[in-house]
Amino acid sequence: MKPSQSHRLSLRGFDHHVHTWGDPAAPKLFLLHGWMDVGASFQFLVDALAGDWYAIAPDLRGYGRSAWQAQGYWFPDYVADLEALIDAFAPDETVALAGHSLGGNIVLQYAGVRPERVRRVVSLEGFGIPAENALGAPEKFAAWLDALARPIRFAPYPGIEAVALRLQKNNPRLPADKALFLARHWAEELPDGSARLLSDPRHKLPFPTVYRLEEVYAVWRRISAPVLWLAAENSSIPKWLGDHPEGAGGGGGDKLDGIRRRLAHIPHGRLVTIADAGHMLQHDQPAAVATAIEPFLAADR
Repeated sequence: MKPSQSHRLSLRGFDHHVHTWGDPAAPKLFLLHGWMDVGASFQFLVDALAGDWYAIAPDLRGYGRSAWQAQGYWFPDYVADLEALIDAFAPDETVALAGHSLGGNIVLQYAGVRPERVRRVVSLEGFGIPAENALGAPEKFAAWLDALARPIRFAPYPGIEAVALRLQKNNPRLPADKALFLARHWAEELPDGSARLLSDPRHKLPFPTVYRLEEVYAVWRRISAPVLWLAAENSSIPKWLGDHPEGAGGGGGDKLDGIRRRLAHIPHGRLVTIADAGHMLQHDQPAAVATAIEPFLAADR
């Protein structure tokens, strides 16, 4: 494995843990992880990159070894934290951004809001979330209030090895050595030998607001940088989004059709499919992901 460095820095007054790989003088690549994940999740992808990069992967607030937030988590904070991270590492540069799932949605949002600061964008399985109807707003708000009234926590695991086994259960493609590596970043061992997940359980709280897809499209249409979307061949994301023939209740059709319709709102977007991979494609096929993204990221650096 390529060696990583560990940094602690304050972003917007909030303590963050950041992983970096490579020479700080090399071209910079910012990597943002997904929901219930950590920055170290990109280790296998970084290992597969052939060129020289200074890869920068934070633990987003409330994940890994970054601080927890007392009042829950809001998507705009992640976008603002990204700007603070760029200010810290590349204040005078246009940057290359890549993100997985939640991280992909963060980098797309930032690229549309600050198009002048972004050179290239890669989103791995981050294509927005299911569209929601404004008529459901009262029920969403009530569900959020109900959830706040209930205690929320993650049950401890018997040990780090049990966390690794859970990761393999979630992703059968994940080999034991990679699962154990990730488990050591996802969790910490307690004095009694049990393991506690490092992610704040409040990330499981529902949001009280309705997701407005048209607002997202308005931001995406302002992205001026080239954008590469990577979809996993065996991902459940297209069905979850609910806007392709199967997800809408039909019996056939191109399962990526809904994703392509979303991509059409990005001026310079392209879609690539990674074979034999699920949602965690950077774990399943890191070499194929690296082959797909590296020429794209290096094109005008």
